Amino acid sequence: MDDVSVVDYHTAGEPFRIVTSVEIPGASVAERRVAAQSTDVIDAVRRLLVNEPRGHADMYGGFVVPGDDDGADFGVVFWHKDGYSTACGHGTIALATWAVDTGLVQAQEVVIDVPSGRVTARVDGSGVAFRNVPSYVLKRDVPVSTARGDVLADISYGGAFYASVPASSVGLSVTPECYADLIAVGREIKWALDPVAVHPHDPRLSGLYGTILYDDLGTVDGGPHQRNLAVFADGEADRSPCGSGTSARLALLHDEGRLGPDQVLRHDSIVGTTFLGRVVEQTEAGIITEVTGSAYRTGTSTFTLDPRDTLGTGFTLR
Repeated sequence: MDDVSVVDYHTAGEPFRIVTSVEIPGASVAERRVAAQSTDVIDAVRRLLVNEPRGHADMYGGFVVPGDDDGADFGVVFWHKDGYSTACGHGTIALATWAVDTGLVQAQEVVIDVPSGRVTARVDGSGVAFRNVPSYVLKRDVPVSTARGDVLADISYGGAFYASVPASSVGLSVTPECYADLIAVGREIKWALDPVAVHPHDPRLSGLYGTILYDDLGTVDGGPHQRNLAVFADGEADRSPCGSGTSARLALLHDEGRLGPDQVLRHDSIVGTTFLGRVVEQTEAGIITEVTGSAYRTGTSTFTLDPRDTLGTGFTLR
């Protein structure tokens, strides 16, 4: 394997590793995601960059690829420790920041094709505000049994499907002290409800991506204030408030009548960082959300696979 150079960012504490050197066949980003899943030589790069000792169980990143047409500045195939996701809001914020930082995109608006569709991000001195694909509620009050008791989950879509469950319903709160227990129950719910999350039009987008365990903190500046931990893939925990998960939460809050056209959701993470979310448009396919956050460059690296290294592309312990 050739050396792989990356640029690392973090968005609200969540890592995002940007790779521009991997070519993936396909006529669209959605097709390239499928190709990456099924091509070992491509997936070996993901494993090299996400696994220990070069990564860790909560690493995240993406392969920058061509957009679906000339209307996009570029596309991205998102990846994590267990595979390839359909959407990633914190990654979108990082990529838009990177594109403007490097001069790849001269304008303040960056158009990115992701597996779930096209998103646009506006970059300015105060951060990045991205508008997502349509978000909507799929199912309400879906029963699920966990080791901490039976709960009801609401499933919604924000580019990926999430099950939302109040942390208090399993006797927890979204705090570092509860971190291990939150991961355990989030993992249970994700796998129990995975078959329930069926996309109405594109089976490639089906499956429950993660569980959002949240605390309701009342209101701030007239809008809802919540704190969450998104547990996605197989026990990976988002350090940020989760961008696509924020869109999924906005769909539920809008459906409940708790988020009007002039209200903003303050969405906090388990490490105390914040995204702001609002509804900007109602369409037949669902609501258009805008999520605002900031990303920062953390470093550059070139990774090597020594042919004598018996650990190969590495390992994960979770």
